Amino acid sequence: MKPLIVLLSLSLLLLSGCASKPDEALYCGVVSGYLEPDQQQDLYRAVVTHLDGKPVISKPNYRLSPGEYTFTFAELISSPSLKVKLAARVPKTLTINVETNIRYHFAAKFNTDKRYRGNDSGFWQPEIWLEEPQECELAVK
Repeated sequence: MKPLIVLLSLSLLLLSGCASKPDEALYCGVVSGYLEPDQQQDLYRAVVTHLDGKPVISKPNYRLSPGEYTFTFAELISSPSLKVKLAARVPKTLTINVETNIRYHFAAKFNTDKRYRGNDSGFWQPEIWLEEPQECELAVK
């Protein structure tokens, strides 16, 4: 009976060694622009044009390892009260500190504190309007 107990104990010990934690190199967070922001809060859609200075094709979600990233956004503000020239509608950057298992929703915040006209590009800024828990794991390459 004792050899059976020893054998079972060794088997359990070996099996517990097989169970491993998730690979921390695969941890990630998500930066997203797929949700429609609340225009009642002067939030509008934006699109990503660059990530860390490199041009990208805008997509709904960016799965990223934890760390700091600089996004460049173009606003899609469609308010009739916006009276700036096309030249004032310039892209702007936002640095996001991506944490594990967090989803960050971005938008263009329309500043309605004053009337913006002509070449005044201060009418908007990119912002994170919602953070929520989201399990995230990068794909194994």
